[in-house]
Amino acid sequence: MSIQVLDREKGQAKPVSDAEQHLAFAKGFYPNYGKRGLDILSATAGLILLSPVFGLVACCIKLTSRGPVLYRQVRIGKDGRPFQILKFRSMMTQTSKRELRITVAGDPRVTAIGRFLRRYKADELPQLWNVVRGDMSLVGPRPEVPVYVAEYTPEQRMVLSARPGITDPASLAYRHEEEILADQDDPEQFYRTQILPDKLVRNSAYLQKITFRSDIRIILKTISSTFLLAEKIGAHRAV
Repeated sequence: MSIQVLDREKGQAKPVSDAEQHLAFAKGFYPNYGKRGLDILSATAGLILLSPVFGLVACCIKLTSRGPVLYRQVRIGKDGRPFQILKFRSMMTQTSKRELRITVAGDPRVTAIGRFLRRYKADELPQLWNVVRGDMSLVGPRPEVPVYVAEYTPEQRMVLSARPGITDPASLAYRHEEEILADQDDPEQFYRTQILPDKLVRNSAYLQKITFRSDIRIILKTISSTFLLAEKIGAHRAV
């Protein structure tokens, strides 16, 4: 069964053969079966344990700004299928309804509670529901918006052979991404031509060597680096 991905010239679905898919995706029990089991168990446990946090965040968002608690945006997932990614809303309602693609450090559209959520990556927590639904994985290439995926080369499209993730090796490498983009004259162009291609290379390499140990390591590094980065940002702003 071939994968249907977006053709960047015509904006239409284009098949990727099974042989090409297998070249991009690691073989073995864990990548094909165990990874999904880990996703379901961990995401379900996370939703249950963090339910008080979800309730608190929802109240804070509703009390501090107008608009819905959750922000939904169409992203491209496994096999090139679109899905709605979930996030806690961190921007003003009028801007959140637009097709936003890039956010830079100090963006005035971000609300007060939104800055706190984004600092600790807590705005991404609703994606645990995306994981339970099967749209996403805990670890995997971060999903992009359709307009970016339409520009992928055939080699880059191989990242669509796996479920996208909440975190990935590229997210760790570019944990200062918003600060990097803030220094650019054209942040979106810089992202499309410099950052995104490098992310795709890193994620393609990850897909070829997926193991239980590597996924656990990425999850733990994501948690630790998130809090370390947040403390550095807080200390910098306090100076």
